[in-house]
Amino acid sequence: MALSGGTTDRGSHSMDKSITLPPDEIFRNLENAKMFAIDIGGSLTKLAYYSTVQHKVAKVRSFDHSAKETDGDLLYEISVQEEITARLHFIKFENAYIETCLDFIKDHLVNTETKVIKATGGGAYKFKDLVEKKLKLKVDKEDEMTCLIKGCNFVLKNIPHEAFVYAKHADSEFRFQNTHPDIFPYLLINIGSGVSIVKVEAEDKFERIGGSSIGGGTFWGLGALLTKTKRFDELLQLASKGQHTNVDMLVKDIYGGAYGSLGLTGNLIASSFGKSATTDKEFSKEDMAKSLLHMISNDIGQLACLYAKLHNLTRVYFGGFFIRGHPVTMHTITYSINFFTKGEVQALFLRHEGYLGAIGAFLKGAEEDSKLLLCTQSNCFIYAAVSVVCFTYLELCWQLWSHECISRMDRLDRQLVNLPLLQDPTSYIPDTVDLTEDALAREYWLYCFEEALDGVVKRAIASQKDQPEAVERAEKFRQKYRHKVQTLRHQPFAYGSLTVRSLLDTREHCLNEFNFPDPYSKIKQKENDMALKYYLKVVKSVEELSWEQRQFTLVKGLLAGNVFDWGAKAVSDVLESDPDFGFEQAKQQLQERPWLVDAYNQWIERLKGPPHKCALFFVDNSGIDIILGVFPFIRELLVRGTEVVLASNSGPALNDVTNSELQILTERIAAMDPVIHAALKEDRLALVQNGSSSPCLDLSRLDKVLATAVRERGTDLVIIEGMGRAIHTNYYAMLSCESLKLAVIKNSWLAERLGGKIFSVVFKYEVPSKA
Repeated sequence: MALSGGTTDRGSHSMDKSITLPPDEIFRNLENAKMFAIDIGGSLTKLAYYSTVQHKVAKVRSFDHSAKETDGDLLYEISVQEEITARLHFIKFENAYIETCLDFIKDHLVNTETKVIKATGGGAYKFKDLVEKKLKLKVDKEDEMTCLIKGCNFVLKNIPHEAFVYAKHADSEFRFQNTHPDIFPYLLINIGSGVSIVKVEAEDKFERIGGSSIGGGTFWGLGALLTKTKRFDELLQLASKGQHTNVDMLVKDIYGGAYGSLGLTGNLIASSFGKSATTDKEFSKEDMAKSLLHMISNDIGQLACLYAKLHNLTRVYFGGFFIRGHPVTMHTITYSINFFTKGEVQALFLRHEGYLGAIGAFLKGAEEDSKLLLCTQSNCFIYAAVSVVCFTYLELCWQLWSHECISRMDRLDRQLVNLPLLQDPTSYIPDTVDLTEDALAREYWLYCFEEALDGVVKRAIASQKDQPEAVERAEKFRQKYRHKVQTLRHQPFAYGSLTVRSLLDTREHCLNEFNFPDPYSKIKQKENDMALKYYLKVVKSVEELSWEQRQFTLVKGLLAGNVFDWGAKAVSDVLESDPDFGFEQAKQQLQERPWLVDAYNQWIERLKGPPHKCALFFVDNSGIDIILGVFPFIRELLVRGTEVVLASNSGPALNDVTNSELQILTERIAAMDPVIHAALKEDRLALVQNGSSSPCLDLSRLDKVLATAVRERGTDLVIIEGMGRAIHTNYYAMLSCESLKLAVIKNSWLAERLGGKIFSVVFKYEVPSKA
């Protein structure tokens, strides 16, 4: 007896709830392709190719200040340089069109360095000669199962929001999982033409424990016979419009209702296609396709349950190109697994479900190429054009089914790891609000980002006044980002988990794509230069205060500095209209105590005790924030006997201070201040990049060098500053040491939602509970 999630599906249910996005180019940067990998299955060919693309990056370099300086001297120079970035692209197409697709690739492949193409899948043998003949490349075959698991391990460990749970009737149907290194053991159900079931226990330890001949090929083949529809995606479209109860025999059709003693509801499928034997009528193509999809999905779900229970596994991932983000398929499989395991086993779907073998084959090739080894070991940036490709009269027709993927990871040369001080890395969620679940917050923030777009465009153009084409590039940026925001309004789950962080990061990525690497570089330079002139005055005024007054003044200065955030529209409007708005004016804007979140008294009591061994400070903005707010505060910690690690962004985002800028600022401050000079010289003050280019902060993806410094220095205090890092992210983060999260709320809507007003203060001091 099979089962289904019930008969509440309406015939009008369409694919508009699947993860669908509008078209984009398919073969990107093909002319710069360096290495290919291909996975040829029974029905589909999946191609992965590595290529490079040039883009601009902003660099800062300190001027030589050995000569006597004048008031007009700038602190550092800014230059924009070309940098080469690695990308990995994915394409899929039906085997029927393989010759035409290979011809297209060959015609656009101008890089003569490419000599070998890694191949896996059954078709790697069948089509070996054809591929070699068409592409003039040697085919190097790799074991299919090894590539599959290698690719799956890679995406689970490295691509944020790769895996997701589908919950049809929940407010948010797609619930994306966080990335963490502890992925084993798990069960992989790979659904291609047939089904392979693989138990994965470690990176190189896996076993195919079962399978089935009833898979995607069965749905395609039987569907073609029943409906005369030859295209897989057309079958899915038919199924999305069908009503399976017209064809399937249900429990209630046999018993008149539920079979209570066996725990079977009346809506369960008792016999797939059962009514077709007893009903003398024609069935619609839509109904037959829907019934067939239910039948195969149920069968796969039940098989997955049995193997998961047999091998004591609770995580089951589904790969292969059968599912394709189709809601009926995902719901049926999920329902089946929940039914048979009573919720003990979780069905998890993958955004790159069909490309696991191709990714694994690419990684195998990269391991053999020393030039690419760094790319695979670090977090090189991945672009996936997830497409169905067919050729008709040499015209490219295709559909983008799951996401425009920028499945992109931050472009770094070093490994990203967890902050060692996370209390439980496996349950850590960086984002405070999931906008896919909070409809009111989602609508507000999408509106907010759309409204701010004109200002961002204006700032981008102003940062490159000497480049006539900047206006055109800025307009392209506007169109692309607005399109993304509008897409998210209708499909919040289109790019993975939707949060304020993802909206900010996507905007930064789009700016970079159109060669605006640091629109705020000149503003930061001007504000840094100005703030340095007041540094000694601020330090001197603080030193004249009593101990208690000094602590409060330092905290207030830290909060006032955090007001200077160009990412907050209320602040940027003030800074644009009133150039005289400064440090003292910012202090006057702050909420009077008691603050919105006020743990200041607990903090002061703690400071009366012994000094912390080492404080890790995640800094925020350039200018007044870092120079007049952060440095006086950490200076007090240093005098107190606490080592300090300042963690700043690896790359630019809004007006956040970057590590390269912070190095120059610290050098200048040290030249004025013997306390900072001595701390640097004695290595009690360290400057380390955090591994991010985001206004927010993900503590599970930090530069490994920073994590090492935290561990080796015995860090026992973490300070997180700013709305992006301490409110939008990490507000609920649980650490194994003391933490201080502080920010000024510079958004009226958010302040009201938290029960305050604009410029309300959050000062959250937390001590981990003792076990």
